[in-house]
Amino acid sequence: MAKIGTIISTWLFGKKVGQDQFGNCYYISSKKNTEGKNKRIVIYKGLSEPSKVPSMWHGWLHYMIDELPNNEPGHDWGKQHAPNLTGTKYSYKPDAHNQGKKVGGDYQAWKPSE
Repeated sequence: MAKIGTIISTWLFGKKVGQDQFGNCYYISSKKNTEGKNKRIVIYKGLSEPSKVPSMWHGWLHYMIDELPNNEPGHDWGKQHAPNLTGTKYSYKPDAHNQGKKVGGDYQAWKPSE
């Protein structure tokens, strides 16, 4: 959830320019940053997690591209964007981890020869 100051500032000085497939809303502010460009803002839906921003919107937020991204699917060979799930119950765990087995076993620590 965005901080109340960000929400009020965005409401007063910002204009909504888009929304991604995850419900994050993107704004452009009438205020300028230190480089003289209008500030670009994202208000996250739910938890403020930067990995929830798709790559095209990330590029727009960081002034890499000027045109607004569309939410059309990318190339058919590309993967669908997914947020970082590390630390959640949905994070990836190898099969051995799920079965309680010890992973590896063939590892030996390196010892320098004297």
